[in-house]
Amino acid sequence: MISHIPVLLEPLLALSWDPAQGPSQPRWYFDGTFGRGGHCKALMEKYPQMKVVAVDRDQEAINWARSSDSPFFQALQSGRMFLFKSNFKDFFSRYEEKIQALTQGQGFDLMLLDLGVSSPQLDQAARGFSFYQDGPLDMRMDQDQQFTAADLINHFDEEELIEVFQEFGEIRRPHRVVKALLEQRGVKPFLRTGELAALIEKTEGWRAKGRNPSTRYFLALRLKVNQELEGLGSCLEEMTEFLAEGGRLMVISFHSLEDRIVKTSFKQSPKGFLVNKKVIQAPWSEQKQNPRARSAKLRVFQKGEKR
Repeated sequence: MISHIPVLLEPLLALSWDPAQGPSQPRWYFDGTFGRGGHCKALMEKYPQMKVVAVDRDQEAINWARSSDSPFFQALQSGRMFLFKSNFKDFFSRYEEKIQALTQGQGFDLMLLDLGVSSPQLDQAARGFSFYQDGPLDMRMDQDQQFTAADLINHFDEEELIEVFQEFGEIRRPHRVVKALLEQRGVKPFLRTGELAALIEKTEGWRAKGRNPSTRYFLALRLKVNQELEGLGSCLEEMTEFLAEGGRLMVISFHSLEDRIVKTSFKQSPKGFLVNKKVIQAPWSEQKQNPRARSAKLRVFQKGEKR
């Protein structure tokens, strides 16, 4: 099991704040994908005066942060940190008055989205995200949600399944796998990740060395089940409304579909500019230590005119 290691931490810390744009350090920080708080902890240590609003839709992450042995327990008790169970996409519409009251209308000087699945979610077989461990075919980031990957696999028709795998997995020809899925679920519904992975491997075969054929299929299911791409662009636009002048919005994405939305949103925004014109990726040394950093990409947006 890979322990939780925040990806791209060094460049993120280096680009998190430009004192020339405002106060000596950020006053308010918004973490929209808190997870196990790796980035949040490092930023709080770097900026000891900074207050935090953190959000996650996974109740396990919320419970962990609020536990007495969490490194965030004291910050929550003292009022330096405020934690909400919510999807970052609807957080601002749900809590606008609360945000304005907390920040006294100043907005956030620093905001972060670390998109994708968190290490604890991926490492727990019971959450059903990984094809490396057999578990229930679940994949829900928010366990209060009813719709699961099993519901999708067992109830979507042929055209819908093909569309999901082509659009979200960028699989050109998923037709053979879809036909095999339809045949097998007619005998017995899919309930386990191992069952699904075995069928994909048998049908698709190992075409690329070292790349499990289930990778893109599982990615497509996860993105669809959690609606990870829906509304991302409009959400980024909304987040800039709550960004203080000179403040920075940092986004880490893990695949081309996400990164394309982030890049387009930032480049087209009339409210600011991209701090890093060239996307930042992890050096080989970090990729070797943390394989999940291999596909990570960091883009940083700053509100206001470029000086």
